[in-house]
Amino acid sequence: MTNDSSTRIVTALREWIAGAPAGAKLPSTRSLVSRYQASPVTVQKALRTLTGLGLIESRPGVGTFIRAVRTAKPSDFGWQTAALGSPRNRFSTSPATMRPTPVDAISLHGGYPDRELLPERLVRAALARAGRSDAALTRSPVAGLPELQSWFASELATATPVGVTPPLAGDVIVLPGSQSGLSSIFRALVTDGRPLLIESPSYWGAILAAAQAGVRLVPIASGPTGPDPEDVAQAFEETGARAFYVQPNYANPTGTQWSSETGGQILDVARTYGAFLIEDDWAHDFGITTGPAPVAAQDDNGHVVYIRSLTKSVSPALRVAAIIARGPARERIIADRAATSMYVSGVLQAAALDIVTHPGWQTHLRGLRHQLRSRRDLLVDSLSQHAPLAQFAAVPPGGLNLWVRLPDTTDLPSFTQECEANNVLVAPGNEWFPAEPTGPFVRLNYSGPNPGAYPEAARVIGRILERGNS
Repeated sequence: MTNDSSTRIVTALREWIAGAPAGAKLPSTRSLVSRYQASPVTVQKALRTLTGLGLIESRPGVGTFIRAVRTAKPSDFGWQTAALGSPRNRFSTSPATMRPTPVDAISLHGGYPDRELLPERLVRAALARAGRSDAALTRSPVAGLPELQSWFASELATATPVGVTPPLAGDVIVLPGSQSGLSSIFRALVTDGRPLLIESPSYWGAILAAAQAGVRLVPIASGPTGPDPEDVAQAFEETGARAFYVQPNYANPTGTQWSSETGGQILDVARTYGAFLIEDDWAHDFGITTGPAPVAAQDDNGHVVYIRSLTKSVSPALRVAAIIARGPARERIIADRAATSMYVSGVLQAAALDIVTHPGWQTHLRGLRHQLRSRRDLLVDSLSQHAPLAQFAAVPPGGLNLWVRLPDTTDLPSFTQECEANNVLVAPGNEWFPAEPTGPFVRLNYSGPNPGAYPEAARVIGRILERGNS
């Protein structure tokens, strides 16, 4: 039979359905074949069409029925407002860096390196081997696989100078990503309502984790060389704080790296006030013109709580990080970890260990350094040529981002929206300030896809700034 026959049956049945009550049973397929002088195949095709239109539904073993009309009823979640009460902090759950990227857009807003910057072959091979190992069927220890703990400890130990006791494997706590580790550290070491010093600007995820933990943030201005040690000492003195969240190496968003002198002075301040430095070494693998110099390598009395992530440099699908802490601080953090996540997937840990101990890992990192440098320089040169109104205090020696200052008269929300309308996505800088922003900034990630589009993105940014500041 032809498609016209199927259409004829659909039309006739729709007229019958319109006059029949909801839930009425349709005649059997045999009856419909006889009534419309059609083949069973044509009748079944007509019934599938009606089903796709939502007019009928089949009940196996019973028959086919007119589908009852289900009126959408608005959900009432008002009771939850009373049950939950007012939130302690109104924080954003959709930061600009996590927004999806349309296919044709130039992405400068993201927080993760492009796939071509990842060790894809190492990752695939390591996950395959881990899936065949005992790690696929056993529970790992709460603090992590001993071999992976040893690797994290030994990496930091290689930077530890003579005369300072290096960390041990037992000082390491393996995490399912560094974000959850920040939350645990803030809950365990700072506690609800207590002050936490934080660089300004600083990582938006740390600001979010502090808000969730009920921690009170105390901003410390941080410039191209980091915070002033005297400002840090004054803040400890005035607030009674006992912790300072810092990113000494390639800070997010600014790309700043502290000098060894600054790191030593701020560590001395922490010692003087009996305080912790919470060192987030998220960009350890992203040095370009310098190498990372963890402040934690200078400390053996437990003042520095060090957090190191592999997620961005290995793969966003392999969320593995570690905290290195000593003394009672470690015990409090691990108690919080046991209560929140219990343990990290053994498969992910085994794969991470496989990758970072493979000879190809160091080869990958050497190549990554060159790729990041060429991308960074291309974006810097493009902005200098096509968007001279966009200024940056310094070219970062590492990391993934440029921190760009726009003219003071720039309306940042309008600028961001106009960039997006021209298929250029940027991350507005407001999210990186723990208090009021000190000016209109944007963070531009040079590790995203399609670096060849950076000149065009700079042209768009330049045109928008010129129109808005003419």
